[in-house]
Amino acid sequence: MTMSNNRVEKIFSHLEKAYPDAKLVLRYTNPLELLVATILAAQCTDERVNKVTETLFKKYRAARDYAAAEQSVFEQEIRSTGFYRNKAKNIIACNKTLEEKFRGEVPDRIEDLVTLSGVGRKTANVLLGNVFGKQAIAVDTHVFRVLHRLKLAQSKDPDNVESELEKIIPGDKRTHICLILGTHGRLTCLARKPLCAECVVAEWCDSPDKIVKEAIHLKNLCCTRG
Repeated sequence: MTMSNNRVEKIFSHLEKAYPDAKLVLRYTNPLELLVATILAAQCTDERVNKVTETLFKKYRAARDYAAAEQSVFEQEIRSTGFYRNKAKNIIACNKTLEEKFRGEVPDRIEDLVTLSGVGRKTANVLLGNVFGKQAIAVDTHVFRVLHRLKLAQSKDPDNVESELEKIIPGDKRTHICLILGTHGRLTCLARKPLCAECVVAEWCDSPDKIVKEAIHLKNLCCTRG
């Protein structure tokens, strides 16, 4: 993928200034809680997950607690997050593996994390970057959308997008850049009705979406008229 380094730097710089306190919306206090919350967040809003985990984390405090859970009961406890049967199966199986192979602790290597049920590279990178202090590129649905609208990525495969980002994000800023991209996608670059008139990187957006072009035109017109 060929693009101007200057353009990329300007986009990241403006987003960093717009979201200086960007962080995960999911609430957690340890690696296990973030692991469970991230699995639950698939096809579900972070806000909904936080409501469910507020109670869930009080009952299930260790990997052994999840591993011993009765699936039918656990399904009902996470039902509102959607796809609850599959999520319950994965979370229980995941924690059984933690108990059997990792002494009940969440591993801090991507090679180990992706062996757990329900854990792909995105979930693994969320953990590495946010609780283990490692630089990692987590491509969630918000990051994916923003990258494609800004033409910073081309692949339709999130794992390949991760590889594309490795070429344009400085090694010491990977976790932070992904957090601000995700925040921008969640607050401004919305899936159905992006708030283009409020977008700090609108002038560098090459999206064919008519909302983008019309919003920029209206914004410039208003500025001209004072």
